[in-house]
Amino acid sequence: MTDQPARPKPPAMLSSMDRVLDAIAALCRLITGLSLVTLTVIFGWLVFGRYVLNATPTWVEQAALLLVMTIAFLGAAVGIHESTHLSVTAFRGIVPRWMRTVFVVTTDLLLAGFGLLLLWQGTKLTLFKWGSMIPLIQLPEGLRSLPLTVGGGLILLFTVGHLLRLATGHDNRSDTIG
Repeated sequence: MTDQPARPKPPAMLSSMDRVLDAIAALCRLITGLSLVTLTVIFGWLVFGRYVLNATPTWVEQAALLLVMTIAFLGAAVGIHESTHLSVTAFRGIVPRWMRTVFVVTTDLLLAGFGLLLLWQGTKLTLFKWGSMIPLIQLPEGLRSLPLTVGGGLILLFTVGHLLRLATGHDNRSDTIG
């Protein structure tokens, strides 16, 4: 086994940023996990109500849509933070190092732009829909697009974190520059 050279310790600002982003990602994982458990429980109630009580709870579909949006967009943001999102790295792995860096930066910039777009348009949609209510559960309609807005902001935030680490030479993603 060959010894890898020790990587220089990241600056304190970068370490602080990583701790904050890791905490946000952990909170998102907690929220998505609780949303998934809640989704499972309310669908269990739906089946029980429909087949045992012969009275289908009609609010389940509306609540499920909110939970699925939360799971999808917060989960996507965590995937960006942890670099577990879907990506094709075969081509990136065979090109020279300088070109790999260009691909990584390009991908990060595209992801940041996508997150900014989701944040901007999601905010407009959330504000536009906030005045009306979701039928059967009587919550603001804007809650449906709030996960899109928050998820977009988090995608932007996590991608900027990747770009800062890359710019300072402390990128820890296994498939990027190495």
